[in-house]
Amino acid sequence: MSYKIPLFKLNFDEQEQEAVVATLRSQWISTGPQCEALEKLFASMLGAAHAVALSNCTVALHLAMKLLDINAGDEVICPSLTFVATVNAIRYVQAVPVFADITGPDKINIDPQQIRNSITPRTRAIVVMHYAGFPCAMDEIMAIAREHNLKVIEDACHGPLSEYKGKKLGTIGDIGCFSFFSNKNISTGEGGMLVTNDEALAKKAKLLRSHGMTTMSYQRASGHATEYDVVEPGFNYRMDDIHASIGLVQMKKLQADLDQRAVVRARYEELLADNKALIIPYTGTKEFVSNYIFPVVLREGGKERRDELRNRLHAEGIQTSVHYPAVHRFSIYQPFTRSLPQTELVADTELTLPMFASLTADEQQYIADTLKKIL
Repeated sequence: MSYKIPLFKLNFDEQEQEAVVATLRSQWISTGPQCEALEKLFASMLGAAHAVALSNCTVALHLAMKLLDINAGDEVICPSLTFVATVNAIRYVQAVPVFADITGPDKINIDPQQIRNSITPRTRAIVVMHYAGFPCAMDEIMAIAREHNLKVIEDACHGPLSEYKGKKLGTIGDIGCFSFFSNKNISTGEGGMLVTNDEALAKKAKLLRSHGMTTMSYQRASGHATEYDVVEPGFNYRMDDIHASIGLVQMKKLQADLDQRAVVRARYEELLADNKALIIPYTGTKEFVSNYIFPVVLREGGKERRDELRNRLHAEGIQTSVHYPAVHRFSIYQPFTRSLPQTELVADTELTLPMFASLTADEQQYIADTLKKIL
């Protein structure tokens, strides 16, 4: 179906095309100089010591588990209201996901008190997901982690350049993980980044992303090495230079894109302020955030009413989405299910409206008027 107003638009122009062509002409398209440049730029813009380019955010989350020595039977506290990859990564190392509830429809982030209540002698780590780019309560969460000697992994796939008290998301815990999937703030089609301030973790991440090999092809081709050893049973989790060349262009556009998204969000808040049928999460947030998506929550009704609203909006040419089905409800995660009333409330009543920097005032007015008419 073709929509009058899509959910998102790629922030692409001829610059991405030229970057790809230049990389193709360079005759080096696998992991090489473009990846190195992207890592340096990403780390610099986040104020992180190290960044490691990867094939996607899911493998970044998996590597985070491996790097922090999370093993079979260990418990990892995590949200259920997230994309399933956040939790799948826990199972990749045969650890046990322990779902913690969110604060509520006003703040769709993992609740620190729920984290504290979920700790057992087998707990080894906490995974937070900064929903829509809005920060979790990291001071409280890091205090809990220090108190119980737990590792913290930030799933920051929604939040490049988002801030929490002056720090960029992804740089506060032990490891931060970012996504460059096609609909993210930074889009390379597929791709991701792992960031850390720990040099040893960064070195091991680079080792594990490429089969556990001590040198990579580009180092050998450029004369910096002539042979390699394999010292770990690693993976093929590398990014290639074609994707990295797109990422470099996207990174240079990012700040301006996020600045404009802030304008779009403020306009939404103003247009929807008198719509008593909706809760607008994170209203009044002062932190600088990425505004990856714009979620709203219905005050009344459940999944059927939300889905009917989506269908009627689609009929009016407005594309929407849901972020997210609750992971603990999926068949594969039934053995780990628990009572999560706030998560289930939001999973059944959340609706994601179009959000992108080039969304016009007229388009937003049409969305607001259509919502008001239907509701």
